Amino acid sequence: MSKPSKEHGIEAVNQEFKKYEQVEKDQTYNLAENESEDQFDNDYVIETCDLTEFFEGGEAGKKAFAEKLGRAMEGIGFVVLTGHGVDTSLYDEAEEKTREIFEDLSLEERMPFEAQRHGSVNQGYFPIKETTIIHPDLVEGWVFCRRAFDIPGNRNPNYKVSDFWPKPSYEPFFRSLCLEHERLILPIMQSILSYLGCDPHAYDEKLTNTNFGFRLNYYPPVTHEDDASGAGRMLGHEDVDLFTILPSSAVEGLQVLNRKNMKWIRLNPPKGSIILNTGDYMQRITNDRLPSTTHRVSKPTSKGLYQKPRISVPMAVYVWEEEVLEVLPCCGTPKYEPIKAETFHTRITSKYYGDDYSDD
Repeated sequence: MSKPSKEHGIEAVNQEFKKYEQVEKDQTYNLAENESEDQFDNDYVIETCDLTEFFEGGEAGKKAFAEKLGRAMEGIGFVVLTGHGVDTSLYDEAEEKTREIFEDLSLEERMPFEAQRHGSVNQGYFPIKETTIIHPDLVEGWVFCRRAFDIPGNRNPNYKVSDFWPKPSYEPFFRSLCLEHERLILPIMQSILSYLGCDPHAYDEKLTNTNFGFRLNYYPPVTHEDDASGAGRMLGHEDVDLFTILPSSAVEGLQVLNRKNMKWIRLNPPKGSIILNTGDYMQRITNDRLPSTTHRVSKPTSKGLYQKPRISVPMAVYVWEEEVLEVLPCCGTPKYEPIKAETFHTRITSKYYGDDYSDD
């Protein structure tokens, strides 16, 4: 297959890149919002799950939380989490520090950290329109995996903060945010496994000090030229991971695909809540029962917000590269063979970074 240009990517559909997928994805959708073709589901309500049930409700609370979370993940693949216990002032500070990184540091200061592969993860700085090779996303990004933090399980014996951070003072703050989200990983995974009828602790060891991709997304104000181009802020995609922990953003734009009617849902939950969604790792190990859910970031519905930057700080939860992804024993006859996580991950993300990114 010849590689489409980025200009074509504005009009592309996901099935043009099907050869890279490692789980079944039959849905067909536009990578960028298409006003003449896309339909929206204004009636579907994304489930809100209160983690207080898990943390304070005893065994009955854990069971109730797992049932609600699991049903939502199986149905749409997205939930809104409340009662998570993260100090939401961290989110305000994360937004301000992210703004500083992309607005106050010059491009010349950012470019020495341009993204390169570290294990499975393409880690580092992504200039505007360079997040992928297939669509000119209207976003700048910066990805930090566990190796970028002075944190337990770093796996980097020669760690130097200056190798990863344009200003070393940023690392302690963003480390603290990652650690806050990290304490949610086992409760979330245990609840999902419990819902599926699996051993709830089957992934405890794999997800203790596991790898992750923590991303700073800075969507600059939308110019008239960018608006006219038809490019989206972030192309339609499915996350590669087990699940993603995403604090809600102050500026709208996130859209979720409802596979049952192929309509898009605009998701903009209350400030301080966390959006949680499933990814490809999860679809693989659950034998398609919890599918990786399609989403994208589009321009705000209100043009009055075009001049306001949008900032988000998602944390994608992976397993380490040497781990093997295999269908859980509670999920029926496997449709998928066991596969090394690094091979799985890089085969998929080659569609974004080029065929030579893969292990193969």
